[in-house]
Amino acid sequence: MDAPGRDPQEESIGDLFGRLIEDGRAYARAEIDLVREVARHRAGRARNGLIALAAGGLLLLGAFFAALLGAVLGLAALIGPLLAGVAVALALAGLGYVLVRIGLAGLRALGGDEDEAEAVRRGEQAP
Repeated sequence: MDAPGRDPQEESIGDLFGRLIEDGRAYARAEIDLVREVARHRAGRARNGLIALAAGGLLLLGAFFAALLGAVLGLAALIGPLLAGVAVALALAGLGYVLVRIGLAGLRALGGDEDEAEAVRRGEQAP
């Protein structure tokens, strides 16, 4: 820091700027360390939630497949195993198709719509 016996009012501009830069670096390091610790804390708290979410998702997926198998086996008694499998597969394919179309329509919004494009054109033409 200051040399012993040196008057702080006699510091040169270069010394003051040097000290200012060093203080700025120390402040930036402290802020980065704070952000890093907050992120570690949040990740630790979220870890258990993510594990429970993944386990729940796997259990729900298993339940879904069990229900599908039950539907096929239930229909098999009425219309035969092959036709039951085809019927369930067609129903799932139709539902999947509808969901994919809805999802693609939602993703098109990322490119903007005609109203947004018109607003951008007006903004570019404004003085």
